[in-house]
Order: sequence, then C-alpha cells, then structure tokens
Amino acid sequence: MKERRKARELTLEALYRYEITNEEPGEILKDIFARSHLPSSVKQFTKELMLETTGKIDELDQIISQVADNWKLDRIAIIDKNILRSAICEILYFPDIPPKVSINEAIEIAKKYSTEESGRFVNGILDKVIKENKCLKVQNETSNT
Repeated sequence: MKERRKARELTLEALYRYEITNEEPGEILKDIFARSHLPSSVKQFTKELMLETTGKIDELDQIISQVADNWKLDRIAIIDKNILRSAICEILYFPDIPPKVSINEAIEIAKKYSTEESGRFVNGILDKVIKENKCLKVQNETSNT
C-alpha cells in the first residue's frame, strides 16, 4: 500500500506541474523519476495514473463541475482539484482498485498536502461522484433491458 500512496503523491506533483507549466506529461514524469530511486511498481502506477488523468482531464473537470455544488472549477485550489482528478480517474478507469480505497487515499493526501477542510471537501465530492456513477450504471442497465 505504501508504494501506491507514493505513486499517488508523485502523480499529484506531476499534475500540479502539468497545470502550472503545461509541459508534456512524459517529460514531467521523466524528470520526476530521474530525481529519485523508485521501485518499478511505483513508476508504473504513477505513469498509468498520470497519463490516464491528463488524457481525460476535460472529462474529469466536467464531472467535478457537475458535482461541486456552488464551486466553480477555477475556484477550487489547484492541489485539491488535482487530487480530485486523479481519484475520479482511479474510480472510473482503474476497476481493480476499490472506490473506497481511492477515496480514502485522496482524503489522506488532501490532509497531508492541503488542509483538514480539504479532506472533507474531497470526501464530499468523491462521494457524490460514486453515487451519481452508480445511478448512471443503474439507468444504463435498465435502458438496455
């Protein structure tokens, strides 16, 4: 579990840099990986999560905007927004990771790198994403029968 946490933290660093500099994700990852000795499993998960998140960033931002009542995307702190992006990406596109694990990890990372209030904010947004995603699945299953 420690390796996945490290990978999530590195993904947050990479996403922050991506948003600030607009560098290519591959270049950001190459630089991050060159600065430290990391197990290949950490590098692999960081790369997968970073590339999947940046590849779907518009979709992820749309989801955040839809569930973040009374919050415009540009008002959400960059750290919190990137924690949400990567956690939602995990929930939607990494089926081998239980959603509760993604949520708990996002909350802990928010507490560590942002504020205590950010942990509650991230929890609330991700909980809504889970609930709405379940509703969509039920609607799709019903309409397909």
